[in-house]
Amino acid sequence: MSEIEQTGAIRLALVTGASRGLGAALAEGLAAQGYHVLAVARTVGALEELDDRIHAAGGQATLAPMDVTEPEAMKQMTQAIAGRWGGLDLWAHCAVHAAPMSPAPHIEGRDWSKSMLVNVEVTRGLIAMLEPLLRQRRGTALFFDDARGGQKFFGAYGASKAAQIALARSWQAETVQTGPRVLIDSPAPMPTAVRARFHPGEDRGALAPCRDEAARILSLL
Repeated sequence: MSEIEQTGAIRLALVTGASRGLGAALAEGLAAQGYHVLAVARTVGALEELDDRIHAAGGQATLAPMDVTEPEAMKQMTQAIAGRWGGLDLWAHCAVHAAPMSPAPHIEGRDWSKSMLVNVEVTRGLIAMLEPLLRQRRGTALFFDDARGGQKFFGAYGASKAAQIALARSWQAETVQTGPRVLIDSPAPMPTAVRARFHPGEDRGALAPCRDEAARILSLL
């Protein structure tokens, strides 16, 4: 992670899955609100483009080209946040795996395993690692529901997203008194790469722009 000058009280926002779609829009919106954004994603080029947009608008960001499925990388990131900033004000979790649509009996084992890894196990691990940092600053964690559970051909994606949100709701109930605050939102349909996999050929002009949904979500804070 790149060095930054620490002057005054920095509000730090971590966005996992920040390279495109809602994650990128949230990162830009947070930077515009004065947060220093720690942007995590695997795609270096998309992160650099995000960084250019943030800096062109007068914001600050630190790029972290990492794979959220690598526990050691996430541990190192957590330690770096603790050592450099001492805590975390906001975590927006946008990283997701969208397995191909398939009838339940024909779900590929690797698609099922990756869905559960990215959408459930990674979420569990990050909650455990980031909760102490969020508590340090009475921070907020943001999760995003996409209620596909039980819909035909959405077995892997629907089950793993339902499990992720069930975990987030348990954490939300457990932390009402102690913090951090946990918010769960259901964004409007947006023209994202994930949605395009599920709805090829859809009129994307009829969908909510990611920037608009990001602004609405950030207004909840």
